[in-house]
Amino acid sequence: MSFFIKEMVKSKVRNLTVGELLHYSKQYNFHITEHQARQIINYLRTNSPDPFKASDRDRMFHELSTITDQQTAQQAQALMDEVIQSYGLGHLFN
Repeated sequence: MSFFIKEMVKSKVRNLTVGELLHYSKQYNFHITEHQARQIINYLRTNSPDPFKASDRDRMFHELSTITDQQTAQQAQALMDEVIQSYGLGHLFN
């Protein structure tokens, strides 16, 4: 089952659109511009980070801080940690 969950998450990350990212940013009170959303999507598609690997997550959040700012990257990381904990998925992330 964990393989299935991981593949679903990876697929969602790879297929995320600019519109979806902007929608989520508003839903979770992040401020990003359309240009930044395009840069983030481009990064996700060209680098295909594995959100379940700590090293890939670190690189992903570092790149996010480069595209946006440190505060936004920290806010995104805190949100991801919260979601992982609230759904009890900590065992999937290393």
